Amino acid sequence: MLSLTSLSRSPRSTRAVVTAAPMMFALLMSTACRDNKNPVADENSPVTADVAQSHGRDRALGRNPVGIEVFAPETGDRAGIGSLGFLVDMEVTFKRANLAETGFTGLQLTGPGGHANILPFPGLAAPGHDDRFPGLIVLLSTTQIGAGSCQNLAGLFNITGVTNRNDPETELWATWIVGAAGFGHNVDSKLSVAVARDINGDGIYNDAPDVIPDSNHDGVCDERDLRSFGLDSDVETADFSIID
Repeated sequence: MLSLTSLSRSPRSTRAVVTAAPMMFALLMSTACRDNKNPVADENSPVTADVAQSHGRDRALGRNPVGIEVFAPETGDRAGIGSLGFLVDMEVTFKRANLAETGFTGLQLTGPGGHANILPFPGLAAPGHDDRFPGLIVLLSTTQIGAGSCQNLAGLFNITGVTNRNDPETELWATWIVGAAGFGHNVDSKLSVAVARDINGDGIYNDAPDVIPDSNHDGVCDERDLRSFGLDSDVETADFSIID
């Protein structure tokens, strides 16, 4: 190893190399660390984005056998015109169920004129359970038809489709374009959505009721009554306004 005395007596080129060596080593180490950086740790990498999206979706779907994501309405929305024309739109993911086990019985598209005679045919389009998606429960707190807040509105949905069949997961999409003002005018409303568990034990999600029992007899059906009925999903909610 060179001493300070010998270094001072060395040729200028030797002294320059020895003096610069620590800086060169630090630069090389910095470059190596940057090149070998784990792409998952890089916040701007596509891998990170995919992982974050996957984790976010897992959180949204929860830990239950069925996960629900409601896209419309969102909490805080002021929806509709003439207190109708707003949407209820969602995807429902059955984490370990094939298409038959989800209870799905067929596609539906409801519309005027020729839609009634052209595939896919409309469903029953009446308050109660949905004949095409018979495990789905949809409540609006301001419902003025049928059994009020206890009335299952899934049977009014206009569109039902199959958006993913990736064994063992099945995803259904359901949309309701609200065509009648039966849910209050210029009011604050609460949407509650859930999937009934397999109550009859036939291995199929087809047990949503037409009317949710008012379990605590307070005259209003809400999340507590849904859970008392029996669910295989969380209760997804949105607090929004129905406006003219």
